[in-house]
Order: sequence, then C-alpha cells, then structure tokens
Amino acid sequence: MIGLSEAPAPPPPPASRMPELVAQAFAADGWLRRSLKLEHRPQQEQMARAVAGAMSDDEVLLFEAGTGVGKSLAYLVPGILHAIDQSRQMIVSTHTISLQEQIDTKDLPLCRRLFESVDELHPYAGFKSAVLVGKANYLCTTRLAHALQSRQELFASVEQEELQRIAAWAKESREGLRHELSPAPLPEVWETVNADSTICSHKNCSGGSCFYQRARARLRSANVIIVNHSLLFAHLSAGGAAEKGGSRGVLFPDDFVVLDEGHTVPEVATDHFGLHLTSYGTDRLLKYLWNPAKKRGLLNRLGGAKEKQLVEDAIEASEQFFGFFRDQLLDKQPIVRVQEEGFAEPWLEAPLAGLIKAVGTLADRFDEGRDRDELLEQRGRLNTCRTGLQQFLRLAAEDHVYWVERSGRKGQIVTLQTAPLDVAPYLREHLLQRKTSVVFTSATLAMGGRIEPFQQRVGATDARAMVVASPFDYERHLRVYVAADVPLPSPKDARLAIDALIDYLEFCTLRVRGGSLVLFTSYSDMRRCADALEPVYARHRRPFYLQGGDASRTELTRRMRAAGNAILFGTDSFWTGVDVPGDALSQVVITRLPFDVPTHPVAQARAEWVRDHDGNPFNELTLPDALVKFRQGIGRLIRTQTDRGLVTILDSRVLAKNYGRLFLECLPKRDYQRLTRETRETSFKPFV
Repeated sequence: MIGLSEAPAPPPPPASRMPELVAQAFAADGWLRRSLKLEHRPQQEQMARAVAGAMSDDEVLLFEAGTGVGKSLAYLVPGILHAIDQSRQMIVSTHTISLQEQIDTKDLPLCRRLFESVDELHPYAGFKSAVLVGKANYLCTTRLAHALQSRQELFASVEQEELQRIAAWAKESREGLRHELSPAPLPEVWETVNADSTICSHKNCSGGSCFYQRARARLRSANVIIVNHSLLFAHLSAGGAAEKGGSRGVLFPDDFVVLDEGHTVPEVATDHFGLHLTSYGTDRLLKYLWNPAKKRGLLNRLGGAKEKQLVEDAIEASEQFFGFFRDQLLDKQPIVRVQEEGFAEPWLEAPLAGLIKAVGTLADRFDEGRDRDELLEQRGRLNTCRTGLQQFLRLAAEDHVYWVERSGRKGQIVTLQTAPLDVAPYLREHLLQRKTSVVFTSATLAMGGRIEPFQQRVGATDARAMVVASPFDYERHLRVYVAADVPLPSPKDARLAIDALIDYLEFCTLRVRGGSLVLFTSYSDMRRCADALEPVYARHRRPFYLQGGDASRTELTRRMRAAGNAILFGTDSFWTGVDVPGDALSQVVITRLPFDVPTHPVAQARAEWVRDHDGNPFNELTLPDALVKFRQGIGRLIRTQTDRGLVTILDSRVLAKNYGRLFLECLPKRDYQRLTRETRETSFKPFV
C-alpha cells in the first residue's frame, strides 16, 4: 500500500474567504457567466453554496444533482479555494475512468481559466493537481536495477528478454506507468520491478530517477488529488490517514473528500472491507520465493536447500487446499456460500507457518540493506496470507458473509472472500467520523424519491441531504413510451415474452433514425434477441454492436458516437457511465426492470438479516437498488441542453404491479404514452 504522508497535521490557518468567493462566482451575474460565458444554473449555484458550507464547517453532505447541473464545477471551485486557503488537500474520488479523465482534462483547466480571468481569484490560479494511481502500477528504477543484476537467479531466458524490454522502455517513458507499455508486461516480471515494495522508498530511491518517488512528490504538493473509489477504499481498509496518526483526514492527514458518483460507494466499500485471498495470488507469492519448475526465485540467491524445500511443501499444500474447494465445493456451481466451520482442512496453515519462520531466520543473517528488507517484506506478505487463511477457516468476523468462488478462463482460480453484511459502521469509522468534510454527490442518490435509504446505507443518517432537479427541458425534449402488451416475465410465458421483446425491439429501434441503446438484465435474453435481430439490422444497413465481444464498453461507446445511428445491446455495466450526446443516442430501451436476483452470497445474507429483523428484503433491498439502476439507465439519454429522445419501456410490470408507479415516478417527466402492437404505428413518434 502506498505511503501517503508522514507529516503531522499543521495548525489551523485563518478563516477562509471561500464562501463569499463562491457566492460571487456562481451568482446569476457572477464570474462564471461574465468571465467564462457559462449559462447560470440556479441548481448549480445552490449546490456550490451547500458544498462551500460543508467544507467550511467540516461536515458531511449528501447532494443529489440531476444531469446537467454541472456538479463538477460546483464542488471543484469551492474545494480548490478551500484547499489553498486552509493549506489542506482535496480528494476527489470517482467510480469511472471517464469521469476521472473529464475532471483532469476538462473541468480543472476550466477552473484555472476562471481563476486567471478574475482578479479576486488570481491568487488561486496556480493550484496543483495530481492523479493518484496504485503503487504497483509504477516502475521502480531501483528494483529494476536490482532485477537486472540478479536476472540469472530470478528469471528464465524468456523473462530475461522481457526484463530487457522493460529496461529499454524505462529510458523513454515519461510517467513509468504499466499501461504505457505495450504489449503489457509479463505479470511475473513486472512484480519484481514495480514500486509496490518496501525497497521503493526515500532511503533506497532517488526522487530524480524513480518514477514512483517523483509521482509521490507531486502528490505531496498537490492541492487536488483525483482517485477512483476502488483505490480509495483499498487505502481506507488498510488504515488511511488514521494509520498515520492523524486525528483529522481520510486519506491524508487533514484532507477533505468529495465522492462523485456517490451512489456506487456502498457496493465498492463492501468489496474492500473484507478478505480476498486467491489461489493465483498465493501461488505467485510462493513461486516468487522459489519456483521449482523453473529453478528460479529469490531464494536461489539468498536461501538454501532447506528454505527451498519449505516453499515446495507450501506449494504442494496450496494445490491440495485450493484444489479441494475447486473439485469438491465448486464442481457444480461457481459460487458457494460458507456458513459453518469445518468445511475444509487447514492443509496450508502449518506449511506457511514453517516457511514464515524460516524466512525470518534467514533475514536475520543479513545486515541492514536490500537483501534483508526483501526477505522481511516477503515474510510479511506470507504472514498476511496465513492470517487471512485462519480468519476465513474460522469464520472469525460474525458481521461478515463468507463464500468461495472459481474464476479464470478455465475456472481454475479459487478465491476465498468475505464482505460485511452492513457496510455503514465501516464507512462511519473510516470516512464519516474523521472530523473533516465528506461530500457524496450523484445524479441518483434518492430511491423512490427518498434519500433516507441511501443515508442509512452509508451511515450518514444525521448528515445534511439535498436534492436538486436537472435544468434540462424534459417536457419538450423527452418522450416516454410503455409497452402494455408484453407478457409479464415468468417461466410459463418465457418464450412468448422473448418473442414479444424481439418484435418490439425491431419496431422501435428501426423507427428511430438516430442511435438506440438497448438495456438488458439477462445476458441470455440479450443473446437470443441479438441472434434474431442481427440479420434484420444488417438488411437495413444499421450498425449493430453487442456487449461481450473483444471490444470494451469504452470502445463500443466510441463506435456508437462515431456511427451516429447504431444500435447497441448491453447488460449490467451499460446501465451506468455511457455518455453519447446528440442524435447518436436518440433512444434508450429498457427491456426489463433491473431487479437483481439475490443469488450472490452477500445479497442472500443481507436478505436473511432483514427477514430476521422482521423486514421485507424486496422492499428494503431489491426494490431500492432497482430504482437507482433504472434512474441510471434512463439517465444515459439526455446529456446536454439540446439532446432529445425517447425512453421506451418494454416491461409491463410498471403498469401491472403496485411497485410500478415508483419506477414511473423516477422518470424526469410524469406523462407517458402506452403502446400496444395495435396502436404503436400511430402512437410511437420519434423526434428524428
């Protein structure tokens, strides 16, 4: 884990001028309008003032801002002013790479233009920003040099060639980040040269030549740091600012935080406040020390026959241990929940204990220096692995759910995982009770018109919460159609329902000249519809894209923008984060309401917990999550002031079920048009 800061929190500076400057910037005839010619948005002004107040008072704020409010500027402008006035750092965390890039390359330069154009803001124009990337993504030139010196002991000939390729690239690279190297480096080689090691430190590395140390220096001097939720919560689960001894701050001592795309926080945090132990990672850890097949490894240089044999024993025990899960528990299904002790023998525990002791003894034979540090680091990683193994086998945390799953192309990777049933206490401890401002914002925090369920999920029941609507003219620019005659989803009518979906999809996608994003909740349904309709689209010469091939979501979205009239079928990940402005996305089709079936162990365990407390899992868990996802899906359509288009809902449950009205109330306009196969020719009226 990255070492973020060692400095103690500075004494409090004088009061900030930020609130009054923000008021002048966002006013109806304020600096944003006069200097940057930006349209005044009352909702944006309201948000900026609320954010300024929360930052000034070090309070928690939940702010839902509809699409088009301009929430990035509404938190960046007050945040930068506050960071500089108070000599503190603002952390901006997002869920998607696209928003990270937008903030870094578009929104922050816009803030700088504002500050440079206004005399009162000119002192802030020199603010510094940085993007926080995981330590393992950086090349460490010190470790690279050591690997080159020890390449005969560590690597086979093919891996030595890869090491030389990395060394040649290092001479040309500007940032030293793994994604800059194409093709991607071999994992087993990159592992020996990346910065995720105690070797990469001020003591051993030069700030002038080590990519990571240079990046860390930029972080220390930055006023604004951009990070993603996953990396943020990885740091928080490892201690965050609290681990450094700071009484205030989340990631750095005395920082303050904005969580954009905040609706994803509970899910991401749940993933990180638990255990994650894989057969693949354990095998890599052991074979880094000694790979008996390749006769390579750290112990080839620093150890002897005894230590190598202990590694071989641990590798054999690991294969037996994880093989039991793969062959016995996971032979018929990819995920199995574990609820009682005694489900597996601790075959790996004793071999790991013996190896840990031996590596520690070996380290003690060396004086202070690189070799001792390397051995102690590997001992620490082995000990972390053993501790996690013990906790999992003993079901140590009563407030966690435990499960095993297999993954990988051949289903050979086994993962032991845990997650908290209720993530709110962890968020309170690591995020909300750190005596600093934390702002959650998103276009979809409220569930069924109420923000209280989200407050409860994140542990912010006492926090201030506000909701402002989108400034877009949905009454004129949006039309909503609901198919009333598609059979309700049921095993009995499954064939009829699919046939009706195919029929409606052919009709509504070909009637719209621009692009259509068709959102599914089932991959099998998507495939069956695609198989039936792909030749139809080909005859009509319509570009057709389908999730699941070689192209990523980002690439499929790019192709859709470029085509102008494409039809794109997508499932889970396409409900959020897709941004295609203009006629290239003229219709969003909801094939089914996005209810998640509670088959995953975490969902099952939470449903059991709700039932045990006399609650209703559907009303308290399944329905609120579906409403948020539904709002995210329809939010793909109108992205700018001039966008217009259709939302077409092909799930008649919005009309037939009591809960259907909650989905209709999520629509940005209240009126909708019913469709049937008899009336749709005259009722369905696209804009283009």
